[in-house]
Order: sequence, then C-alpha cells, then structure tokens
Amino acid sequence: MPKPPHPKKALFGHLARVAKALASPGRLELLETLAQGERSVDALSKASGMSVANTSHHLQTLREGGLVQSRREGLQMIYDLSDGEIPKLLSGIGHIAERQVAEVEHIVRESFDRRDGFTPVKREELMRMLKKGEAMVIDVRPESEFRAGHIAGAVNIPIESLPQRLKTLPPEQEIIAYCRGPYCLFAIEAIEQLRKQGLNARRLEDGFPEWKAERLPIASDDADQS
Repeated sequence: MPKPPHPKKALFGHLARVAKALASPGRLELLETLAQGERSVDALSKASGMSVANTSHHLQTLREGGLVQSRREGLQMIYDLSDGEIPKLLSGIGHIAERQVAEVEHIVRESFDRRDGFTPVKREELMRMLKKGEAMVIDVRPESEFRAGHIAGAVNIPIESLPQRLKTLPPEQEIIAYCRGPYCLFAIEAIEQLRKQGLNARRLEDGFPEWKAERLPIASDDADQS
C-alpha cells in the first residue's frame, strides 16, 4: 500500500488551496463586497462589474477554498463570508504588500496618503473619541451596506449625497469618515469635500469589516450589537 502523506505536507496542501482561492483580483473584490454583508450572485455581479457567469465561477472557487458559504433564498443563491476573521486575513495581506511590494506602496502613497495629508484615525482612538462625544462618524457607503451593519452611532451619508449635506454638518465637531475598507476611496473623497467646506475631518484607518472583525460596537437595522 502507498505510504500516506506526512500530516504536515497534507496540511500545507490544504492551506495552499485556501491561498490559491485568494489569488485573483476579482475574488479579492468579491470578498471585500461580502465583508459589508451577504449578497446575491446578481448583486455581486453588479458590484464587481463582472458577468454573472464569471462571478459564479469565482464564488465557486472561494467556496472550495472555504472562504464563502451560500444558502438558497427562492431562486437566488445568497453568499456570505464563511468566517468573521477573513477581513483580518485580507488586512494582513495588504499590510505585508504595502511594506514589501514597491508597486503597492506607490499606489497607497499616491492615491491615499498624499491625497489625505493627515494620519488616519486608529480604531482605539475613535473609540475614545466616541465615548467622550468628540467626533461625528459618517458612513459613506451605499445605504444598503449601512443597513446591513455599521459602526454604532454612525450616520449614513452616501458619498454621492455628501455635497447636499455639507452645510448641515456640525462645524464644532471633528468628523470621521469611513467606508468599505483600507483601500476604499469613498472616505478619501469624503474628507476632501469636508475640508474644502472648512470642516475638521479625518478618515478611519480601515473600514467597517475590520471594525466588526475586532468585535467593536456595531449596529444594524435589526438590533444593536457589541
């Protein structure tokens, strides 16, 4: 009989399958979208700009890698992340890439750091500010994503609605904007508009999925959670 594979080699083979499932820009984008809340295949197709067939193919690969799960709702297949730790995994990949891959460091510097000019607010700092009532937090994601879950106490002002809301925002408070994650440009666009209006504004260092993954206070349409 053939000798069974060494347990460590077998284990690494399965870990490689998970890593392989991540090795696609399209699949990474789908994971970022699912980190905001569960979605149908059609909704994921629209959000990613990929065809339904291509989206379904990527979702199958992610499911085989243990990264997403699905359920049937009528005629629709609804997908969600399989594990609440996945945003931490994606964040870790991003941090390593920023430090070790020159192209990534350049994009982050030019598209985020240079446009911002201020040090983003860390989660711990924002928690302290919220407890003291020192900040107004705005969620600039689409309403559907906000309804699925958001930082407790945040106000939803989708980025396309922000110009009409600028004059209603309190000039005496610092405004902290956040969106889908560390590489979402909505928060950058928001603070640029806010600062042009003369408001004191910064962005959260990452987004809602990372906040939720750390089990910090969140809320949804149904109930508050912590």
